[in-house]
Amino acid sequence: MSDNSKLYEGKAKILYRTGDPEILLADFKDDATAFNAQKRGSIQNKGIINCSISSKLFEQLEANGIKTHYIDSPAPNQMRVKAVKILPIEVVVRNIAAGSLCQQTGLTLGTVLAKPLVEFYYKNDELGDPLLTPDRLQLMKLATEEQVDSITHLALKINKFLQGFWQQCNITLVDFKLEFGLDSQQQLLLADEISPDTCRLWDIAQDDPNLRVMDKDRFRRDLGNIENAYQEVLQRVLKV
Repeated sequence: MSDNSKLYEGKAKILYRTGDPEILLADFKDDATAFNAQKRGSIQNKGIINCSISSKLFEQLEANGIKTHYIDSPAPNQMRVKAVKILPIEVVVRNIAAGSLCQQTGLTLGTVLAKPLVEFYYKNDELGDPLLTPDRLQLMKLATEEQVDSITHLALKINKFLQGFWQQCNITLVDFKLEFGLDSQQQLLLADEISPDTCRLWDIAQDDPNLRVMDKDRFRRDLGNIENAYQEVLQRVLKV
């Protein structure tokens, strides 16, 4: 790299420029945040764990025809990625009722949904990442109608793959968040990461609603054993 200046620092990653304007280096941090960064902390080795899990999942998704920003992982906590302009939308796919879906609808935690639910949220901490209706998406011009259709299709395809992958790890995929970006050719690419930070993951072998949690909910809800849960997810992923 002839240029390693910092381009952007987010809650979970730092992006650095490289000698190629089309390529960035993502450095995964151990920092942990929840509730739009109102709660802050650190999870030991989280950067390495999330980078390793994300790298494997991106590679698998690429092999299954999903275009991503992933290039390679030059270090355990680093990922080389294609430079993209991130759309200001968080895409959430839900298979089982949990979190805000229960809070806002009254659905019982653990209710299996008849079909996957794809939701769009405005990526804006100051506004609390509000849920977007199709008309609001159009009004705010956050994405074109064609992009929204493509993202919905991709999100469902990614969900189908991830459900099968996590099943092989003896883990239930409850829900997860995705982000998409546009490269210099205006091609839509899956970006960000896929990890225990962005997925709700329940241990299939556990019935206890607290012991089964293997994701960032352990941090959000002060359940303890956060590092152990993340490490266990990584070990299962590496065996698949």
